[in-house]
Amino acid sequence: MQRLARREAQLMEVLWRLKRAFVKDIIEELPDPKPHYNTVSTMVKILEEKGFVAHEKLGNAYRFFPVVAEEDYQKKAVDDVVRRFFDNSPMNLVNYFAREQQLDATELERLLRLIKEQ
Repeated sequence: MQRLARREAQLMEVLWRLKRAFVKDIIEELPDPKPHYNTVSTMVKILEEKGFVAHEKLGNAYRFFPVVAEEDYQKKAVDDVVRRFFDNSPMNLVNYFAREQQLDATELERLLRLIKEQ
């Protein structure tokens, strides 16, 4: 699975939330300044070529929908970060968050509960 560029990820977040959408629906959900219709349309077609999105034709319009689940993409992205930046060690990632992000006691307790539930 390919990595998404920042704008592609932004479009996918909209599609994951809406489930199915026309280009105009996607644009409505994007922050200001809104990109041009043709820009979003081109990006959605690129996402389709990459295998993230498919479409159905309704009259003269195309309604797009994600074919990659958000959870699947998140897992792949996190696995990639762990591999590339944390020596393929989830523990190194946890250490990073515990130290560098300065988790407070409540967050650390919550993390411990999650670990124990596994």
